[in-house]
Amino acid sequence: MKRRDCVILGGSAAVLWPALVHAQFFPKTLIDRAIEARSAGDIAKDNEIVVKVNKIMADVGSVSASTEIYEQRLLITGLFDDKPTYDKFEKSVRAVKDVKTLYWHASYMSKADQEAEKKKGTMIGWAAGLEMTTKAQGRIVGTKNVADVNYRIAGDAFGNLYLLGLARSADEKKLALARVKDGEGVKKVVDYVVVRPK
Repeated sequence: MKRRDCVILGGSAAVLWPALVHAQFFPKTLIDRAIEARSAGDIAKDNEIVVKVNKIMADVGSVSASTEIYEQRLLITGLFDDKPTYDKFEKSVRAVKDVKTLYWHASYMSKADQEAEKKKGTMIGWAAGLEMTTKAQGRIVGTKNVADVNYRIAGDAFGNLYLLGLARSADEKKLALARVKDGEGVKKVVDYVVVRPK
C-alpha cells in the first residue's frame, strides 16, 4: 500500500520525518485529513488487510502486484509472467478475511506475449503504468473541491487507471474522475468511487 505519511524501511522501521515536513508545508493535507470520511477503526481494518496481502506477495516471492484499499474494498492490479505464482497469489488473496469487495485486475501474461503487446503498442509496461498512476495522484491532490484523502488510484501495464474511494457529492466524483483521466496516455479510467454525502 502506498502511503504519503511515512516510509517503511526494511519492513519494520517507520521514518515519519517526510510526514512532518509534508504537513508543515502543505496545509491542504491537514484540512483534508480532518474531513476524511471514515473512522480510525476503519483505517485500521484496511491496514490489517494490506499487511496480509503484502505478506502473501512476500510468500509467493513477487512484487508484480499493487494494492489499494478503501473501506475494506480491495483493488489489486498487476501483471505476472509466471502462471503458478499468479495462481498462488490469486488464490491466497481471495482467501483474505474481512475484504468486503475485491476488484481483481491482476493478470498473467507470458514474457513473449508481453513483448508482442509492447511491439503492437497496446502495452506500456508496469513501470510506465506506475508513473502514470503517480501523475494522476498529483493531479487529484491539486484539485480544488476534491478531498484527495478519500481516494486511491492504481494503474496497470496497459494505460488504464482505477479510481477507488468515496466522494462527498456526485459533482466531486465527476471532477475527480475527470482529473484522473486528464493525463497523457490514459486509455480509460475504471470507476470504483462511492458517493456518500456528509
